[in-house]
Amino acid sequence: MFKKYIRSKLEAAVKKYFKKHPNVKLVVVVGSVGKTSTKIAIGTVLSEKYKVRLHEGNHNSELSAPLAILGVEFPDDIRKLGQWLKVFKAVRQRINQPDDVEVIVQELGTDGIGQIPHFGTYLTPDLAVVTAISAEHMEFFKTLDNVAAEELSAVNYSKQALINRDDINGSYAANIINANISTYGTNDVAEYRFVTSDYTFEDGFTGLFYTPEWAEPVESTLHLMGDHSIRAAVAAGAVGVKLGMSAAEITGGLQKVRAVHGRMNVLRGMNDSIVIDDSYNSSPLAVQSALQALYQLKVPQKIAVLGSMNELGDTSAAEHEALAQWCDPLQLTHVVTVGEEAAKYLAPAARTHGCHTVSFESPLEAGAYVHKYLEKGTAVLFKGSQGGIYLEEAVKMILHTTEDEDKLVRQSPAWMAKKQKFFESLTK
Repeated sequence: MFKKYIRSKLEAAVKKYFKKHPNVKLVVVVGSVGKTSTKIAIGTVLSEKYKVRLHEGNHNSELSAPLAILGVEFPDDIRKLGQWLKVFKAVRQRINQPDDVEVIVQELGTDGIGQIPHFGTYLTPDLAVVTAISAEHMEFFKTLDNVAAEELSAVNYSKQALINRDDINGSYAANIINANISTYGTNDVAEYRFVTSDYTFEDGFTGLFYTPEWAEPVESTLHLMGDHSIRAAVAAGAVGVKLGMSAAEITGGLQKVRAVHGRMNVLRGMNDSIVIDDSYNSSPLAVQSALQALYQLKVPQKIAVLGSMNELGDTSAAEHEALAQWCDPLQLTHVVTVGEEAAKYLAPAARTHGCHTVSFESPLEAGAYVHKYLEKGTAVLFKGSQGGIYLEEAVKMILHTTEDEDKLVRQSPAWMAKKQKFFESLTK
């Protein structure tokens, strides 16, 4: 009851804020994967012209999203009335002050049916960006059709929308009633697209950014890794065009887009190795995209450290087994799995597919294994879910310098204490 009351008060405050600040634009980002990277890419591009507010973390739930929109810190303990009194004092101050930003970029998340539609009861975004439709929280959604209906509901309560043409099946268009939509991606039929002319590991992607508003495409460089990272940048460029930015402003912003910590972030490893830290979270589509990026590298050895993909419900066995088809024995010297589901389903399927595969319960054991077999110039991908997997701790074991540990996810004292308890439980 208390949580429901707090939620209603926050939602009312957000409505009041936009009523009092009608010139502030709202861009929302939804989708099964890639929300935070896309959100930050959009913020990076828009900052070339506008004053932007966004929360760099994934504050996208029913309580945290309203506060992120308002730019008010989330309380440390949501059970304490005193902390909420301080929150609402800050909320009132934010509402009553002059416009502090020109654009707010906010991701909206869901882990059950009806949560994305509910945001539409108090938000009317100027623009919605839908990143992907793929397996997520399948213990609740059960089917991809339900996922699509949930995520695409944001399109229908937004003034206009941008939909990723690469990672959203066209059959899901039946869920859309808003005619004011455009598509983006790397697909030739996308209205906003990036066509790559060259890629180097050092500089990233060089290519042309196409939009229907410009007579000619413009050349740009994206300092990113992986085709799925391009899509986040294209979404950012498309939002910039929609909000009236010039070609020079947009290309300038695109060149400043960088990987978010724990999301295809390239780090220097020991023995001149390349560490691809994608340890923030994991899903079938995201793993496939990460492996494709790893395969593009021309290095003497490639290792994939793959943790269990959580929250897949009844589809977990099939999804883990299907992932083995993306583990190429001609590309990967070692496939290292972490976690029960990966060991039970992914590992045997990968062995059958011809990959040398080993499994561990702890990321610390996996990191030690990779450390042992790390040859000079190896590229190592770390990809897994956060709950009970924590591959960032395996990453630590092969970093070139401990100074890069601040570039890893979940390194706060609270997270480290939580992980310590988890590791201790494995030894009992």
